[in-house]
Parts: sequence; structure tokens; C-alpha cells
Amino acid sequence: MTAIRVIINGAKGRMGQEASKAIQAAEGLELVGVADIEDNLVQLIADKKAQVVVDFTTAAVVYETTKSIIHAGAHPVIGTSGLLSEQVTELQQLCAAKSLGGLIAPNFAIGAVLMMKFAKEAVRYFPDVEIIELHHDRKADAPSGTAVKTLNMLVEAREKKPKPRNEKEILAGARGASDHDIHVHSIRLPGLVAHQEVIFGGLSETLTIRHDSVHRESFMPGVCLSCKKVVELNELIYGLEHIL
Repeated sequence: MTAIRVIINGAKGRMGQEASKAIQAAEGLELVGVADIEDNLVQLIADKKAQVVVDFTTAAVVYETTKSIIHAGAHPVIGTSGLLSEQVTELQQLCAAKSLGGLIAPNFAIGAVLMMKFAKEAVRYFPDVEIIELHHDRKADAPSGTAVKTLNMLVEAREKKPKPRNEKEILAGARGASDHDIHVHSIRLPGLVAHQEVIFGGLSETLTIRHDSVHRESFMPGVCLSCKKVVELNELIYGLEHIL
């Protein structure tokens, strides 16, 4: 069986370095090139006849980079957060026009996907819920893509809203961001990698669903799986849960 030819874009970053090692070690995958923001990615795709490009760049360039990958005919596997919902929709339309498979993953950790799945189930019984996400101090965007994805899943699944509260912030921002009556809190500190907890409140009880990535290698099984699966798809999907 011929190995799938993969390029890592954003290879100088910590996630890119980890992904490069994982692809090199994975059965059925071949690392044929690495690139970063300053490189000509489209030319590299053509030169290396790459089938898949894994992107771990930055929010500032990920939208244009993903369009370039699609136009070049490679399958995008996007781990960079910061894409807006309307940008995701446009990228999906571009892939559909080419019948090209791809994936945008807010989180590649299998445990994180399960955390979101379990939270979606729990919100049917506990509509009062808040999200706390914790990341390293070099993460530029807030909230994280995982928190946004979780929030969207909770809103979709919640059958009733919590009762309105009479709240007053003494210090602006103390209650975090809020969307559809769900508060999201972002913590950025050195020593953290990627963590999230979803806390539900009920009558005299609480339920906390938490996931912790203590090393970036936790994301690599999901990255390798995605590289193998996207070549079988004919559309751009949002969320690792769709290929598990």
C-alpha cells in the first residue's frame, strides 16, 4: 500500500515539530516536506506531489493558507484555531466544488472530543452550564477553538434555557464572555498546555467534565488519523468527532 504524502505547514512551531515527528513514525504516512509562513506552500505541494497538508500556523494566516491548500488540490487538515464561522462555510463550499476532503479540528485529542460529546449529552439535563478553558501563555486567541466548538454543541443540544439571573459585574469582564447565556472563561498561564472543563449546576449538585492535555503528543493520534481519513472524503468537515 502506497503511503499518503504529507506536508506539515507551521513546522517550526511546537505543534508543527510534534506533528512532523508523528507523521515520520506513523505507518501509512510519509512526510514529504515541511514549510512555514515564509515559504511558498503552493509550490511545495506541487513539487512534492503532496496529498495532505497539516496546518499549524497562526490565526492571522490560516484562512488564506487553507484556501491555497484547497486551490492546490491537496487535502487540508487544519489544527490552527481562529477561523470564523463564515470562513469555515466558505472553505467548505470551496472543497465541495472540488469534491475534495478535508478537516478542521478545534482539538485533535481523542479525550477532548469525548469531553465535548459527554457535555452535549449532559446539557439536556443540566441547562445551567459554564466553560472554563486553560492554555499556555503563548496562545494568541481567546476563547480557544475547543471552547467555541463546545459552546456551539451545547447550544444545539440544550432543550431549555436557565432562568435569567440578576447579575452585576463589579469588575468588568469578571463573568467572562457570554453567548446564548453560556459563560466562557479563558485562562492563560505558563506551565499549562491545553485544558478545559465544562461545569453543570443543578439542584444541590454539580457535574464537572474535564479534559487535560499535559503534552502536545496527546494530539498526534488524532492528527495521524485525520491524514488517513481525509483522502477518503469528498467534503470539508468540522470536528474530529465526525471521523472517529
